Parts: sequence; structure tokens; C-alpha cells
Amino acid sequence: MVREPGTPAALAELKLPEIGPGQVRVRVRAAGVCHSDLSMVNGTLAPPHPLVLGHEAAGEVVEVGEHVTRAAVGDHVVLNWQPACRACWFCEHGQPWLCSTSHGVAAMQSGITLNGEPVHVTLGVGAFAEQVVVPENAVIPVPRQLGFDLAALLGCAVLTGTGAVRNTAQVEPGESVVVVGLGGVGLSVVSAARAAGAGQVIAVDVSEAKKGLAEAAGATDFVVSSDNLSKEIRSRTNRLGADHTIECVGRASTIRAAWRATRTGGQVTVVGMGAADDMVQFSALEIFSSARILRASVYGQADTDLEVPALARDVLDGKLNLDHLITDRIGLADVPAAFDRMARGEGARSVVSL
Repeated sequence: MVREPGTPAALAELKLPEIGPGQVRVRVRAAGVCHSDLSMVNGTLAPPHPLVLGHEAAGEVVEVGEHVTRAAVGDHVVLNWQPACRACWFCEHGQPWLCSTSHGVAAMQSGITLNGEPVHVTLGVGAFAEQVVVPENAVIPVPRQLGFDLAALLGCAVLTGTGAVRNTAQVEPGESVVVVGLGGVGLSVVSAARAAGAGQVIAVDVSEAKKGLAEAAGATDFVVSSDNLSKEIRSRTNRLGADHTIECVGRASTIRAAWRATRTGGQVTVVGMGAADDMVQFSALEIFSSARILRASVYGQADTDLEVPALARDVLDGKLNLDHLITDRIGLADVPAAFDRMARGEGARSVVSL
């Protein structure tokens, strides 16, 4: 699935490179349609083109290069769009999610060509494809018993949402949590907050249709977003505001709404990735007087090599239910329609089966 500048995404036949030392060829079996992919299409992000879309995926290893040690032919793997090099300053200081070799890389060339010309791949993966060639640190083996569709979600939505709760916000039992935006990541936040023992999980979205999905994920309350959101949240939290508000949209307006919905001394966690020119403003006085913490959560602040296998075990053990996240099962040709549904705020995750 390739996008040319100024055109809708379309199917195209590409030539993959031969694998080299330390590389792995993966047959993609399932890929989630993530909002970050939509951001590559609608102009929120401006990656180079032509571009192979897709980054949240799982598949089967079909070939390995020399010196590969972490995967073998036949392994089932989750693709990691932000693999840690384990050698830069951030990796050596316990922040592999900020690895200087992969953090902030929207697209890169990987030897793939279209009609002999180089093609970029989204977040170093380009997973809306039958096969991909990636470095071995970009694959994470998972148990074969785990379905590819659920495994794919671990690579972005579930890891990001769960990590925002566990690693960034560090939600404690009994605390109140507001979740703004109920796509795949937001619903994962809702589930993780309930699993962490939050006393209240208030799910917020612009669409009333998300109520059922929010309740299935474990929300105690559902609120349709409006200009009176902060008043509505305070009316449900003893007039205080939430202990935590986790923003999963990535817009200045929703970040401000999250800030106002949070109690004095509470924490706002921004998960959504927004546009560079969408500015959020705070006065010096309100930052001081509110005593709130404003933090970003990049990829759930997760060490993927440890946390993806742990999440896979939780799914297989019945501790983590992901069934409610998949609202549409589609083919590659249906990805543009999935983007349209996402832009309208419909459903949770569309998963491409290959």
C-alpha cells in the first residue's frame, strides 16, 4: 500500500531488497490501521514520498541474514517501529523508547523500489505489504498460540496505551482517570487503567457511538466531549477534577481540555502525536498555581523487548482482553476506506489480514 504525494493510497507492486547481515524478512500476516498512518496521509506529518504505509503489524519470519540471533525462520514476531540500538546515550540510561537512532524517524529508505526508484517506508517498517525486510532488532518473537491479529495490536496501540498508564502516569489503585479520545490507543488506556485499579475511568470522545466500546474496555463513565468538559468531569469527581487525564488525540484543543479536567496537583499525560504548528498555550501563572504535571508518553515509555512478550503472555493467560479493539477486518485494498472511518471517528481498530 503506497502513497504518492497528493494522491490517495493505492496498491502497487514493489521490489524488496535482498536481505543482508543482521536483517530479517517477515511475511506480514496482520497489520493494524493506526492514526499515525492517517497522519502520514492527511498532512499532520509530512514524510517523504512515495511512501509505504503501515507500522503496527505481526507476521512470520521467512528468511534471516547472517549473524541474526534473535529470530529464526518460522518464528512469529511483532514488528517494532522504534527498535532500540542499545548503544546510544538514551538506551544506556534506561530510555530505549527515545533511542537516538529511531526516535522521531517518520520514514526512511530501506532498499525497496517502485519501478526502479527508491521508496520510503513508514517508521522504518512499511507494514501494509505482503513482506518486509527489517533489522533483526525490529522483530520481537511472541508465542505461536497468539493470533496474528492480536499480536499486531501489541506493536503499537496496546503497548502505547498500557505503557501510558503503567509507566508514564503510574496510575495507583483508587485514583480517577479521564481518557480523551477512544481510538485503539485510548481504549487500551481505558483497559489498562481499570486493570491498575483506578476507582473511576471516565472515557471521553466526540462520538456517542464510542460508548459501547468504552464500556467493553472497562470505563465506569462515558462523556461526549463538549466545551463544558471540565465542568462535567468535576461534577463526577467531587468537584476536584481527575487525578490523571490521558490525552490520546494529539490536538492543542484536547490537550487544553485535558489540562482543565485535571485536579490541582494532578497529572496530564499526552499520548497523541499532533502537528508541529498546532500550538498549546499556558500562562506562567496557571502553570505555577495549578501545580499540575504535563508529560508526554512516547511509545508508552516501554522497553519493547521486555514488555511486548509480557503483554502477549497476559493475553494468552486471559489477563488482557483485546477482542473489543478490533472493529473491522479488512484486506489491503480496503485501507483507504479504513482511513475514512478513522477520520470520522468510527470504530476502534481496523486490522488488515494478509
